[in-house]
Amino acid sequence: MALITLTTDFGTKDHFVGAVKGAIYTELADAKIVDITHEISPFNITETAYILKNSYKSFPKGTIHIVGVDSELSEAHKHIALELDGHFFVCPDNGIVSMITSEIKPSKIVEINIHDRIESSFPVLDVFVQVACFIARGGNLTVIGKEIKDFKKITEIQPKTNQKQNQIIGGIVSIDNYGNVITNISKKMFEDIGKGRNFKMSAKKHSFSKIFTKYNEVASNKTYSNQQYEGHKLALFNSASYIEIAIYRSNLKTVGGACSLLGLEYRDTVTIDFTNAPDPEFTTLN
Repeated sequence: MALITLTTDFGTKDHFVGAVKGAIYTELADAKIVDITHEISPFNITETAYILKNSYKSFPKGTIHIVGVDSELSEAHKHIALELDGHFFVCPDNGIVSMITSEIKPSKIVEINIHDRIESSFPVLDVFVQVACFIARGGNLTVIGKEIKDFKKITEIQPKTNQKQNQIIGGIVSIDNYGNVITNISKKMFEDIGKGRNFKMSAKKHSFSKIFTKYNEVASNKTYSNQQYEGHKLALFNSASYIEIAIYRSNLKTVGGACSLLGLEYRDTVTIDFTNAPDPEFTTLN
């Protein structure tokens, strides 16, 4: 039984998602389809990369991932299919797999070349579905495309460090459903560069000198109730082990979120400056 996931920026108001699922079932009646999300911000490549990296590993090997974000075919954006870490990805060549491939190299990549047999203005429906179902039936990637060695990568996915190794410069790559903002700075990078030193993290006019591991750690003072901490800002390592800037018990419809209350947006810069002296208590709460 084929397991196929869908990640798109289609939303759920229109017919697009339903049409794609219908086309898959027409090809493979016993397929299992899982929606990772259809709420990617329109054309947001880095948000897609973050969500893919942190979702695909939960699926069994052999899963086929259809990614439909900024997928219109052009000279600049070809369509590719790749095998990576035992999974298959069918997607535009626009950097969407950059976060995964920064750690794991694909074992095979092909540039899809079946377009001359298919007339389409909706490639996810007409091309990606055909390719995914072909793979699900055991087809070899080289039958539907020409093998290539390289693909597009987006450099903004990766944070940078300065020469003295006392500063990390990253950015916001995603805003979640609660309005919390997620950076591209991983816990591993923070610990490798920081080495237990004091630090100051800055995002616009806001600064943080402590990173939590749970949201409710900001409300650990027993003098006050959890409710009294609603609306407090905090930084934490989220479940994907990336630094996130959040509002405690955030709700975009009531108290607001980090994006609205702190004025933080996609692609805003986040900087961490480390001092020379190690902090004997370490500045991350474990």
